[in-house]
Amino acid sequence: MNRSLVRGVLAVAVVFALFSLVLPVAQADDAAALYQSKCKMCHGDDGSGNTPTGKAMKVADLRSDEVQKKTDAQLIETTTNGKNKMPAYKGKLTDEQIKGLVKYVRDLAKKK
Repeated sequence: MNRSLVRGVLAVAVVFALFSLVLPVAQADDAAALYQSKCKMCHGDDGSGNTPTGKAMKVADLRSDEVQKKTDAQLIETTTNGKNKMPAYKGKLTDEQIKGLVKYVRDLAKKK
């Protein structure tokens, strides 16, 4: 096999490998930024709902067993279509962004 071709294929493989390591970190950063901009005001930095707005609206503690026992599909549904006083994010966030937020909410419970 041609050495130039082998080097080219290896270079492409290295780039893809590096990208696959960076992508999950970028997605986590995106979810954290989205949470900060869309959810923090009511649910707080830690997801507890211990904010003036959260207390007034009686929002759920995202770290609670009640929330964490819900399936990803249920959390996606709530985030997409809203519930009670929570706004719907359908059309405002992509499906991937909403899935990222759900994962972020799961991670909040681990930090409790």
